[in-house]
Amino acid sequence: MDSQDPPKPSRHRDPLKDTVPIEIPALDDATPPVPPAERPEMIIVTGMSGAGRSRAANALEDLDWYVVDNLPPQLLPALAGMMTTVGAGVHRLAAVVDVRSREFFSHFMEYLRTVRQAGTDVRLIFLDASDAVLVRRFESSRRPHPLQGTGSVLDGIVHERTLLGGLKGMADTVIDTSAYSVHDLARRVRELVARESDLALRINVMSFGFKYGIPLDADHVLDVRFIPNPYWVSELRHLTGRDAPVADYVFSQSGAADFVDGYADLLTPALPHYIDELKPYVTLAVGCTGGKHRSVASAERLGARLRRAGFEVVVQHRDLGRE
Repeated sequence: MDSQDPPKPSRHRDPLKDTVPIEIPALDDATPPVPPAERPEMIIVTGMSGAGRSRAANALEDLDWYVVDNLPPQLLPALAGMMTTVGAGVHRLAAVVDVRSREFFSHFMEYLRTVRQAGTDVRLIFLDASDAVLVRRFESSRRPHPLQGTGSVLDGIVHERTLLGGLKGMADTVIDTSAYSVHDLARRVRELVARESDLALRINVMSFGFKYGIPLDADHVLDVRFIPNPYWVSELRHLTGRDAPVADYVFSQSGAADFVDGYADLLTPALPHYIDELKPYVTLAVGCTGGKHRSVASAERLGARLRRAGFEVVVQHRDLGRE
């Protein structure tokens, strides 16, 4: 046979094996199985009217839960069926259910059982308060109790407490809000449901130019206009604070580096306490005249130092390129 002739095809040809590279099965065998996705989570918030359901719902929403208020219980299975652990879909859902849902008591446990059998983790949080506190809250808000009818606020509270007595005993968590402020309740909800990532403080370091105005959402303002302006150095004028020659010039000036680093060190012990006060984000604004050189370099340095201290930091330059 001539050496240039192609080889003859095999008489016993397996199309699958012949068309799949031999490395693929080996890679498949070596690849660890993909762990199953976490189960969707649902929290049902219920309890006495006036005990703080709306504030609890707001706290959950701040923790990135998808919140549905005044949900009829018969819609719980359908809503749970829309949840997913894939991509950006809803995987943590909170439903606020109360006595305004008239079929709540006769069918609630049936719907809850259906949701759990579908593979959703469900927690039931019951909010309560003393009769005296509930009366005071309704009187101060000048709103009627949903069950008082032609009677008094206290009549509605007594009726509701009777209806909810069995459900309170089945709750995973009961929170008595009698002595709570709205902030205390939000903290308690965060303690119950927040993951570590939910509690991370988010810091936004923003450079700006004073001639364009101070950022409206600034929590702290750092003025670096005492540093000599690179704008007056002809070889630096066209550059920005992101460029190394400008940053080198800025922080070679007396006191500049110590000022920015000292400011970061001053804030470091205080910043975590913003979370304690239910403020999960802080904006640090760093300003110079035009927002192009000194403030940009200082914001970058401040952000880097705070990251090294363990914070989650985003650096933005509001007025860069505006001139």
